[in-house]
Amino acid sequence: MPRAEYHRFVALGDSQTEGVGDGDDGTGLRGWADRLAEHVAAASPGLQYANLAVRGRLAAQVRAEQLAPALALRPDLATVVAGVNDLLRPRFDAAEVAGHLEEMFAALTAAGAQVVTLTTPDVARIAPLARPVRSRVFELNDRIRAAAARHGVVVAETALHPVATDRRLWSSDRLHAGPLGHERIAAAAAHALGLPGSDDSWTRPLPPLPAPAARQVAAAELRWAATFLGPWLGRRIRGRSSGDTRVAKRPELLPMSCGTR
Repeated sequence: MPRAEYHRFVALGDSQTEGVGDGDDGTGLRGWADRLAEHVAAASPGLQYANLAVRGRLAAQVRAEQLAPALALRPDLATVVAGVNDLLRPRFDAAEVAGHLEEMFAALTAAGAQVVTLTTPDVARIAPLARPVRSRVFELNDRIRAAAARHGVVVAETALHPVATDRRLWSSDRLHAGPLGHERIAAAAAHALGLPGSDDSWTRPLPPLPAPAARQVAAAELRWAATFLGPWLGRRIRGRSSGDTRVAKRPELLPMSCGTR
């Protein structure tokens, strides 16, 4: 059962946990993990928080680079979210990716931490050109749920609610949540943890918008492919990552209070 109070919260993961899409590198990234830390701090005065996530990391890299430092910080709360970068690679093995996640679940829970993870929404509803990987998303989600159940990990089921694929929750690259999306993810995790003041309001749909014309949809897809998909594929071909030379934004535990950015 989730605890009533936490003292040391450590977030592990990739760009979503780092906060890409919520702020920028100039003014600073916030992101769902930072927002969750604010929720936790409201119920746990004196909370200390570290965020080890680095954009572009595969699940194996998160395990290799972040697990040991996370354990050294002795968290009583940890979030582990990775695998989306793996989903987008030509070679994908759901069992292997889930295995890396489960190793992190096992190590952190054995050390006494309450662990939280997320499921991934249907990417084809966010970016239709990503339809070829939707079966991978479903399989990885199922494996994450099974691994979480084996280790007492709390799962915030963002994949199960239609609002999660509303494009207004996503940034223009459709790979990262926007500010509203990060806010909803944090609320989902807070609700899954049963934090005081949390509820299921994060699942509620946004007001409907007029349906766009087919021509507008096609033009938007072409712009997205040229602006975001093309450069992303180019980096993959060159063996480069958006996280090359990046380091964690908050590698040490620091005091976190409600409203702290």
